[in-house]
Amino acid sequence: MAEIRLQQLAHSYSRDPQGADDYALRELEHVWEQGGAYALLGPSGCGKSTLLNIISGLLSPSQGQVLFDGKVVNALSPQARNIAQVFQFPVVYDTMTVFDNLAFPLRNQGLDEVRIGKKVAEIAEVLDLGNLLKKKARNLSADEKQKVSMGRGLVRDDVSAILFDEPLTVIDPHLKWKLRRKLKQIHEQFNITMIYVTHDQLEASTFADKIAVMYGGQIVQFGTPRELFERPRHTFVGYFIGSPGMNLIPVQVQPGGVGFAGIHLPLPGDLQERLAASNTTHLQVGIRPEFVQVWDTPFDEGFSARVVDVEDLGTYKILTLDLQGVPLKVRLGEDRTLPVGQAWISFPAQWLMLYADDVLLEARP
Repeated sequence: MAEIRLQQLAHSYSRDPQGADDYALRELEHVWEQGGAYALLGPSGCGKSTLLNIISGLLSPSQGQVLFDGKVVNALSPQARNIAQVFQFPVVYDTMTVFDNLAFPLRNQGLDEVRIGKKVAEIAEVLDLGNLLKKKARNLSADEKQKVSMGRGLVRDDVSAILFDEPLTVIDPHLKWKLRRKLKQIHEQFNITMIYVTHDQLEASTFADKIAVMYGGQIVQFGTPRELFERPRHTFVGYFIGSPGMNLIPVQVQPGGVGFAGIHLPLPGDLQERLAASNTTHLQVGIRPEFVQVWDTPFDEGFSARVVDVEDLGTYKILTLDLQGVPLKVRLGEDRTLPVGQAWISFPAQWLMLYADDVLLEARP
């Protein structure tokens, strides 16, 4: 196990990068603590796999350093870093049995067969591969092959970290939840530093204790699934996390707060001061569909919105509203009475976020 620290790390695939747009990874500082279960979440092309390959040693960064337990490893090969990496598509030796696939890295280390047998049996039991040990890998299903790939990383005692690069992409949907849960159990049992790359927020939140959200080659927020949901620190996090994502509404500065389309939203005094000092002209308020309050009757502090559409998804419903020409999504529980034609809504202050140039603007503590 290792603490993995990234210092002033950046990477460009261009030989002569001229600006930020030429970088797949923009300069970042980050720490993956020893023994943690982490996810690296973001859309295709945001730099997730580039970052993972730099950590593993498959790619040399254009600038900056990668440190394992305080030691710079930029010049070390993946083998010397003792990194195990599980890729999107299972990597197994088809002509070998499952036992020999799992034993392969141990035999490369020169371990005796008795110890190899015990270790393989232990990992096979954890991954439910015990009844397949004598089977040729070519005859395995995709999820069984991926478990063998995972097992080759887990079987080694000296592994610094295991890196997963979208490992469940080729797995049947009904098997994905089983493998996600299995990975979580493995982490709890072996306490190995694990970094799981995915574009799927469900995979990330069910596996990781903390999630790093990437956008445009940068980590824009690092936190628990709850922190990312309740207090997104960047508009992209608000949009990308949640189903549906956060409502984001352009606003203008008004005396005592901000507003849009004739609607005024008051702000506390200290936040007004931060806003005045920010000198920004790109302002948005954000609120998650779950946190928009829907009232059964009109009231003075509410806003009237026209009901445009209702999607019934079984355990909850999604309302699309028109609030003075601004589209708004609202999520209601299955037991809530649906408004007909018109809805009265309000924005609870604790769930209303203000963003300046896409970054959360907060009052100083």
